[in-house]
Amino acid sequence: MMNMNIFRSMSYGVYIVSTMDGDRPTGCTANSIMQITSDPATVAASINHNNYTNSCIEKTGKFAFSILAEDSDPSLIGNFGFRSGKDADKFESVDYEMVQGVPVVKNTCGYVVCKVIDKMETATHTVFLGEVIEGEVYEGMGDAMTYAYYHKVVKGKSPKNAPTYLPETEEVEKKDGAGNKYICSVCGYIYEGDELPADYKCPICSQGADRFRKG
Repeated sequence: MMNMNIFRSMSYGVYIVSTMDGDRPTGCTANSIMQITSDPATVAASINHNNYTNSCIEKTGKFAFSILAEDSDPSLIGNFGFRSGKDADKFESVDYEMVQGVPVVKNTCGYVVCKVIDKMETATHTVFLGEVIEGEVYEGMGDAMTYAYYHKVVKGKSPKNAPTYLPETEEVEKKDGAGNKYICSVCGYIYEGDELPADYKCPICSQGADRFRKG
């Protein structure tokens, strides 16, 4: 049987993919984005069929991705990754600007804006091929966040729509002498300590202590 954990050894970034829903910005968290060519510059982005952002990219023919930094607010990941843009205005409390008609998130390493020139359908995801039409670096941010950093340092989990989601690896293992673990039922964030404070808020998805279970 194939060991699916081998995919944990592959390198991924953490991004906010954004586009427009009519006259309203929307987007989702993604980690499967890669540069395909340099001249002209093209990028491929894999977006789950169940993500509302997918249909919005189809309609607009444009998307952007903002590259999260290690010191970007981790709540950005929860905001864009663990609720639907169909039901929520994800940009309501987010610092962003409009570039080439699409929103890009500030307080990140920077952004790339693309127009869709082709796509490929898989059983679960659409891979959009985008020609780069704009890009910029935001100064003053730290190193780009990798999925390994998000997983090991921020202690976050992949949304179920992510290409890298592996159900069998989402179980939390007990560590002898490490105290208790409390797991957010929404995003999978793990709080380690003897007791979870009653007023605790998840740093990823902002859920309260009542949404945590003891692991």
